[in-house]
Amino acid sequence: MLKLSGLFMPLDFSGEDLKRAAAKKLRLPETALREVRLVKKSLDARKKEQLHFVCAVEVSVEGEEARVLSRARDQRIERAAPYRYELPSSEKLSQPPVVIGFGPAGLFAALILAQCGQNPIVLERGLPVEERERSVKRFWEEGRLDPESNIQFGEGGAGAFSDGKLTTGTGDLRICKVLEELVKAGAPEEILFEAKPHIGTDRLPGVVKSIREQIIALGGQVRFSTKVTGFQLRNGRLQGLALQGPGGSELLECDRAVLAVGHSARDVFETLQELGLPLEAKAFSVGARIEHPASLIDRAQYGRFAGHPRLGAADYKLSCHLENGRGVYTFCMCPGGTVTGAASEPGGVVTNGMSTWARDGENSNSAFLVGVSPADFGGPGPLAGVEFQRRIERAAFRLAGESYAAPGQRVADFLTKTPSKAFGGVLPTYQPGVVPGSLDDCLPEFVTASMRQALPLLGRRLHGFDSGDAVLTAPETRSSSPVRILRDESLQSPLAAGLFPCGEGAGYAGGIVSAAVDGIRCAEALLDTRF
Repeated sequence: MLKLSGLFMPLDFSGEDLKRAAAKKLRLPETALREVRLVKKSLDARKKEQLHFVCAVEVSVEGEEARVLSRARDQRIERAAPYRYELPSSEKLSQPPVVIGFGPAGLFAALILAQCGQNPIVLERGLPVEERERSVKRFWEEGRLDPESNIQFGEGGAGAFSDGKLTTGTGDLRICKVLEELVKAGAPEEILFEAKPHIGTDRLPGVVKSIREQIIALGGQVRFSTKVTGFQLRNGRLQGLALQGPGGSELLECDRAVLAVGHSARDVFETLQELGLPLEAKAFSVGARIEHPASLIDRAQYGRFAGHPRLGAADYKLSCHLENGRGVYTFCMCPGGTVTGAASEPGGVVTNGMSTWARDGENSNSAFLVGVSPADFGGPGPLAGVEFQRRIERAAFRLAGESYAAPGQRVADFLTKTPSKAFGGVLPTYQPGVVPGSLDDCLPEFVTASMRQALPLLGRRLHGFDSGDAVLTAPETRSSSPVRILRDESLQSPLAAGLFPCGEGAGYAGGIVSAAVDGIRCAEALLDTRF
């Protein structure tokens, strides 16, 4: 197989067009190409009047590939090097390994362990994804929070109720394994070649359920509504886990466990601190969700091509560095999506965003965030960032009238420090509801000051970003974990051999794919560990 990159294709290109372009690049007749497979497609929107796709393909040709390569003399033509994930080989462990948490990291750690014949036991404090969907919907519609089954907790993790974005900055080749397994479980095949792949919150639960069923079919167990309340150690090694489940309390003997609890498992962080395991506060970001009409973003990004059926709702990614030293940026952009209630503790308001596969909502939104560091947290210790989050979330709860409605403000009012009394051309989508007011009453002053400085700067880069009717809904506090659970070169806790801190909650990932990759790495490390 040969790989060809740098094929410039019109927005409405067909498979035949792609084959024709590949043949031309190879200087071969189309009949000499036996197979043409699209492996990457990205949109080049730098010139709004000349939007086009840039594609890469893998091609099998008649004749000797070496001769074709020699004749083509093009650096963008090379031998394809397909990646195939090889499962780690290991002997059957004396005890089944345990996976704590069933978000992306735990899901893929358990899948690898099951595929290796190790019969993992998965412990998930929340509900199966199909039941969890009902809990989340009840919270959005009625404001009734289930602390164990919500956007943060339950099968699939926080990513199950998001845009299902699969973009990542990591170059780890295990990404291919992640994407292939997602497609095998029912995700659209487009995620294998789209430069910015996503699944959508409407399709992701079915994919998660399918992977769970595969784990069980391979001999694994999945125990829902089962919370880990303690870790039993002996001579610096994991010996067992204290559990609270439907049948009451129990002790599960265990000498190897992947700890993939997510960035909102604050009670687990507290338990680890009490046990004396090494943790540290880490930087993260806080701010609000910002909403615009999807049509405004489409026009800003696509110009006259806005609305083209091959483009879908436009996205964006913006950032700036302010004179005060703060970084401000957008994150988790949800084209044609909604702002959602994402609380996991009583008495606190948290926002997030999500999109369906179609991304056909009236508004688009993203997190609009300011970087914060341990120096900002107002207290010492590894859990100071958790308390920083709580103060903001509880202030928003009070500001919204002791309810899970969220404070909201028009951008024009926010820039002039005028509390909003109503909304204009953009209606907020957050459920359970939005109370107009001032974000200064729930966010720290240095955060709102940085957001005000950044809005006009980012508006110059994306026309309309700082438009007056855009809506800010706060607070966004769970951008990433405020804690890092330290691990050594073997990916184990330095003071608890056999315990493998993993994924976003442990501070080693940021998003579905990077968390899944870290889950695979931790499963590999667990199988490689010898006691």
